[in-house]
Amino acid sequence: MTGASRRSAHGRIKSSSSSSSSSGGGSLRYPPSIRRGGKGKELVSIGAFKSNLKILVGLMLLGIAIIYFVINRIVVSHESQKPPRVITPFPAPKLMDLSMFQGEHKESLYWGTYRPHVYFGVRARTPQSLVAGLMWLGVKDEMYVMRHFCENSDDLSSFGWREHNGRDFGRQELVENDMILETSFVKSKGDGSSGYGGDWSVRIDVKNKGLSGDAKRSAHLFFYLADEGGSVLNLGRDALDFQGSSRLVSGSREDVGDWQIHLRSENQLETHYSGFKTPHIYNLSDLVQRNLALQARKFGRLQLSDTSEDSSNIYVFQISGKLPFTIDIPFVSGIRGESSNVEKRLISLTGLPLSDLLRKKHREFDAKFTECFNISEEHDSETVRVGKTAMANMIGGIGYFYGQSKIYVPKSSQPESGDNHLLYWPAELYTAVPSRPFFPRGFLWDEGFHQLLIWRWDFRITLDIVGRWLDLLNIDGWIPREQILGAEALSKVPEEFVVQYPSNGNPPTLFLVIRDLIDGIKTEKFIASEKDEILSFLERASVRLDAWFQWFNTSQTGKERGSYFWHGRDNTTTRELNPKTLSSGLDDYPRASHPSEDERHVDLRCWMYLAADCMHSIAELLGKEDKFSKEDYNSTAKLLSNFELLNQMHYDKDHGAYFDYGNHTEKVKLIWKEVISENGHLSRQLVRKTSGKPKLRLVPQVGYVSFFPFMSRIIPAESPILEKQLDLISNRSILWSDYGLVSLAKTSSMYMKRNTEHDAPYWRGPIWMNMNYMILSSLHHYSTVDGPYREKARGIYKELRSNLIRNVVRNYYETGYIWEQYDQDKGTGKGTRLFTGWSALTLLIMSEEYPIF
Repeated sequence: MTGASRRSAHGRIKSSSSSSSSSGGGSLRYPPSIRRGGKGKELVSIGAFKSNLKILVGLMLLGIAIIYFVINRIVVSHESQKPPRVITPFPAPKLMDLSMFQGEHKESLYWGTYRPHVYFGVRARTPQSLVAGLMWLGVKDEMYVMRHFCENSDDLSSFGWREHNGRDFGRQELVENDMILETSFVKSKGDGSSGYGGDWSVRIDVKNKGLSGDAKRSAHLFFYLADEGGSVLNLGRDALDFQGSSRLVSGSREDVGDWQIHLRSENQLETHYSGFKTPHIYNLSDLVQRNLALQARKFGRLQLSDTSEDSSNIYVFQISGKLPFTIDIPFVSGIRGESSNVEKRLISLTGLPLSDLLRKKHREFDAKFTECFNISEEHDSETVRVGKTAMANMIGGIGYFYGQSKIYVPKSSQPESGDNHLLYWPAELYTAVPSRPFFPRGFLWDEGFHQLLIWRWDFRITLDIVGRWLDLLNIDGWIPREQILGAEALSKVPEEFVVQYPSNGNPPTLFLVIRDLIDGIKTEKFIASEKDEILSFLERASVRLDAWFQWFNTSQTGKERGSYFWHGRDNTTTRELNPKTLSSGLDDYPRASHPSEDERHVDLRCWMYLAADCMHSIAELLGKEDKFSKEDYNSTAKLLSNFELLNQMHYDKDHGAYFDYGNHTEKVKLIWKEVISENGHLSRQLVRKTSGKPKLRLVPQVGYVSFFPFMSRIIPAESPILEKQLDLISNRSILWSDYGLVSLAKTSSMYMKRNTEHDAPYWRGPIWMNMNYMILSSLHHYSTVDGPYREKARGIYKELRSNLIRNVVRNYYETGYIWEQYDQDKGTGKGTRLFTGWSALTLLIMSEEYPIF
């Protein structure tokens, strides 16, 4: 830089080398006005010059200070307008902007059964969608009850998808006390004249269950259309006078153009309707029930009012008839004027043509299932049917959500609002769900297990789902672990569980499926074009995965090198027997009795090993080992798989098991205590009493956490420690049962102990399929590699696999459901039913498909 002066990096003024006198190094070059005149007269004295120079320098410094002040105010103002970091998106191109997720892929997935929380629903993958759904009147305790949202309390004998391909077809059965509803959904692009996403049709078969032909009962179905954007819907002219075919409702949307939805049936039916104007649909069943109740009181009839509110954006159609009956409800879009083409499309989506199409889709589902999951002949048809149900419900349970997560911040950080949360940016999420009745939303650690199954069916759906989760990454590299997006999702969750904590993580199980895909590439399970798609995805995903890893590696590290601990445990509670570790996903699994920063959690250490090793594999695969120069993933993976260091930190020789480390005492229990509340009332509460002083030590609780090094395959095949692990697994007095491995040793001080007055044991005994699957996976691994314990591992593997499959199949036929967990003593299903999240991994156990941890 040249000139009289310049600002240094610290704001000071330097004289430039070009300002030096030609005759004297560093002397000032005076301007002509202060040089001696040609007549020998001095124009300005040296003293006056120095005085003027001081004034000039002072003015310059003042000007600089003013400029600095103004710039600082601008910067501060700009910074104050920035959103807090916790709700700032990660600054990298989104995965969903990749070309592979545009065009035909995006349109083919536009419409779907993406409303897992209702018994049957259709919507598009767009924030303000046209939404369809089904309600019906069931009977409970000799009274009518409205069925709409999936509820455990509804006591349906069975419900769920029997077939679903994730794209354009699904068939579901819902079994009431004396009635069976079969709902089928199919899409069609036809001759290409339809609107975006194509046409679709719903068939509903309503049948008697075990009743004679003379004992016919009436059924009342309620099919509805709602526009989430509030656009007005147009009621069909013949909606009331049903004569085999009616146009129920029509409208126009920017995405699909003009559309119509019709009702067709060959049965004698009675129809009624009601129109509503409301911005929400989560309370629609309440509106319908109030309308029915009013009509019943006024006229003694169980029928809708045949009225509509002004500018209705929701129409509900009551369809009543004697069992059995069948109705077809086709949706056609992209209509351009009154054209015979519409009738042709309607015909193709109803009656015999629809029956033919559904049979074709059924055959295709069976063929693809056989192709994707090579189930051996050792399994009978009943077992295979459960496998198909697991697959169909996993992929049929995929939902689309849109909204903003609530993120915890201290109230002191935003005193003007007084809230304890901020809103994340508005986001879309396309994801599988653990359970339609109880957990119909996205859970981060569940999703990795879900995708182990889904990618084998349709890897592009997996990439779409994983990409959307990674696009939720914030600037710090954190992803909210539970996604409660939109009014319908919020309506199912108690307020105290809605807010997400940015200090807390969740097992990074997405690395499980990414590692599995990489292994698939290496073993040539994909053709060249499929491989290219996966590599393109990993190329863009790598920067987000790197940031996600770095978040864990900075925020969840322990005091010792190579140690980690889950944040979020409550170290002040007096109500919990052992403070929960919700962030680990294992909730009430016993950890150190007194939470502290001295803890070391062996499961998180193993998750970090998986993540580091996976990142190293990505770098190798992409040929960019230097891409992540800030973190040498190879050396991190080697550190975390260092067998000696692992043993020093976590191995207990007396138990032959791996344990957490922390401030712990076994002498804790819950006791009843009389407590005076703030309002002065006396009450009895169950509180924790500690009778022994905690000390830093290994936490002697044998259970799922103890086997994470085994699951991670860190233990050498020739190590005597492997034999001890196998002995623990197969010991009937510790973990083994005829139904699977229990979650906590039967000898544990916490086995089947309640954590609070209201919290029954969750991960303290019951059998969980995801952990059994991971342990089984490693048993399979050790049964195939050379080592002195190979045959022992093989024997345990075969017996455990058989026990798990047999118990899940038995429960399905006894209860009609796949369950969240299974009883530690009797093997009966427990927790929530239709838990076809990770319990659906039973199918991979049948087909012996296991990931590389």
